[in-house]
Amino acid sequence: MKIVLASNNAHKLKEMREILAGTGIELISQREAGADFEAEENGLTFEENARIKATACMRATGLPSLSDDSGICIDALAGLPGIYSSRFLGELSYPEKCQRIITLLEDYPVRTARYACSVVLVFPDGREYTAFGTTEGTIARDQAGEGGFGYDPMFLVEGDGRHMAELSEDEKNAISHRGRAVRALLKTLKENEIC
Repeated sequence: MKIVLASNNAHKLKEMREILAGTGIELISQREAGADFEAEENGLTFEENARIKATACMRATGLPSLSDDSGICIDALAGLPGIYSSRFLGELSYPEKCQRIITLLEDYPVRTARYACSVVLVFPDGREYTAFGTTEGTIARDQAGEGGFGYDPMFLVEGDGRHMAELSEDEKNAISHRGRAVRALLKTLKENEIC
């Protein structure tokens, strides 16, 4: 089954393809499907934003479209940056954003956080399937690791002791918020005999 990923993010496409390997799903990018645009993410939740992107992509391509919206939610910041994770702190690079957050939380004893991800798959016939996944952790006092992307260098995985960016791709996909959400979605698709 061919599905369009409603994103032009090369990191996300690579990660999603790795998670979906061996499932019989051929994941192509929005650009590969001839729909080179960015939908406006103006929802109030991860699920709403994922639905907006998936629906816009499906309408543009006529193909089943999968989208995710994800971010890091920091308890000391009342859940921020949350759905604003990619836009948080403006045009700074992710290493700069990570350092700003680490500095901001310097005097906070509680540094718990989680990555959250909603995935939405929409079909041209109106069917829609959703799933959600999280990965618990804390905000480190430093950045480490060369893997992953975004806020991974400052996120310590609960029960592991390593930064998310220190995990191998297979290790990350096994425990990541996106991996968990996509596997939950695949379970639903199998139960409904879609794949």
